[in-house]
Amino acid sequence: MSNLIKRHLASKVVEGLATSRIVNIVGPRQAGKSTLVKHQVPIAQYLTMDSDNLRSALSADPYAQLRAIADQHKDSGLPIAIDEVQRVPEIILALKRIVDEDNKKGQFVLTGSADVFSLTSTGDSLAGRVQTLVLRPLSAAEIKSAEPCLLLDAVESSPKTLTSALPTLRSYSREEAIDLMLRGGFPEIRTLDDRQRIDRYNSYIDSIIVKDVPIVAPVRKPDLLRRLIDQLAARTAQKLNVSKLCNAIGARKETIGGWLDTLERVCMIQRLPSWASSGAKRAVHSPKLHFLDSGCASALRNETASSFEIGADPTALGAILESYVHQELEKTLPLSKSHWKLSHWRSESAEIDLIAEGPGRRLALFEMKASSTVSQADFKSIDWFFENGPGKAYAPKSVGFVVYLGDQLLTMGPGRFCLPLSIFWSHS
Repeated sequence: MSNLIKRHLASKVVEGLATSRIVNIVGPRQAGKSTLVKHQVPIAQYLTMDSDNLRSALSADPYAQLRAIADQHKDSGLPIAIDEVQRVPEIILALKRIVDEDNKKGQFVLTGSADVFSLTSTGDSLAGRVQTLVLRPLSAAEIKSAEPCLLLDAVESSPKTLTSALPTLRSYSREEAIDLMLRGGFPEIRTLDDRQRIDRYNSYIDSIIVKDVPIVAPVRKPDLLRRLIDQLAARTAQKLNVSKLCNAIGARKETIGGWLDTLERVCMIQRLPSWASSGAKRAVHSPKLHFLDSGCASALRNETASSFEIGADPTALGAILESYVHQELEKTLPLSKSHWKLSHWRSESAEIDLIAEGPGRRLALFEMKASSTVSQADFKSIDWFFENGPGKAYAPKSVGFVVYLGDQLLTMGPGRFCLPLSIFWSHS
């Protein structure tokens, strides 16, 4: 496939198969899971649960069917791939039996738009036998044929002299950045024109409600769920306020809470937790909401490039930019050499858009600015957080970034950097 886009997670799948009996790839519908497994991971056979005949056979006698397939390919040393596995959750116990009979690594690779092991109907989590990886829609680096963004690795190795550890940044225009955000990362949708893209993203949401959500939890009022999703898109990068959502769509708090859980499990949204330390006594502990694809969020908000022209409402682009940076940084987490956690922080007088916390009391703070210019004043919250706020004890190993739409990497004092958005597609 000459137009195949290299997915950075492929190397992690191969690594996982060398250390685990099963690798479970979870991600939203149409993010490219099937293409990844069929074309970028060595497999012995590909089975899809979208096939009615195969699904019926596996449902009738899952152990016998899977055992026969596994035996057929046992000498190849390659895994059996099972796509859309959440459609036949009853095969999980059969998988458990097979991988317990033979504990060799790399026997199966599973894909699904919901994590089958989190479904109550599966009856077993296969703890210790499965490594789960999440495939998000295309990253900017994948779209631009760049290598993974290793910004957090650079923070870990040289927090104060970061400029020497970063790549030469690619030049780009404000229009190019907005186009990336508006198109999003779904391979088949992002190339369409504005009207087609907005229509397809809306149809995509309808298909999620019909096909994926009922597997996780029953939906008695799909029209209300659709209204909730539209409201969430309109509120991306905002503090999650369940009471306001209840009033907006006319649903109970318990209903909204259950739907939020479900939408998170089908990889549509993420509730970004509030960062806290012993010094953060006045922190507001509500999570922040992020849509996990800026193109989908923009389409549901009916936004095009004209929505972000000079002179338009700046808060609209600011919200999309903040969610976009969160998405891009989140996609780098499985590829970073150390484990990092993302959160946000807010007090009554200050706010940090995004905090990445790594090992050894190390923080990377991110503020987003939808402008091509930046100044020392844009670091006001970051400076207070480290100098007088709850991050004081973390300051020696930590850095602060203002991510903006300019194209120059600038230093605003020790550990303070103005970071062009193109950092996410400049590694090579």
